[in-house]
Amino acid sequence: MILVIYALCSLTALACATLLLLGARRSGSRMLFWSGLCFAALTVSNALVILDHYVFVDRSLQFWRLGTGVTAVALLLYGLIFEER
Repeated sequence: MILVIYALCSLTALACATLLLLGARRSGSRMLFWSGLCFAALTVSNALVILDHYVFVDRSLQFWRLGTGVTAVALLLYGLIFEER
């Protein structure tokens, strides 16, 4: 059951990233672009959670999961600070 929840979280982040990046391409909004990149990195982070718990059970991917999460937040923060007028 927990695998279903992890997969749904990952798919939701992927859907958000796709919609935000398509909206950014259509409208040219830089804020949508940075938000889309943030959700793309969150998709990778969620996929790493699944890999960490179900594929690589003998080793920890915690460093990579946290790294992608921090990268996602940093991308959104950069967009909020430097790209918004």
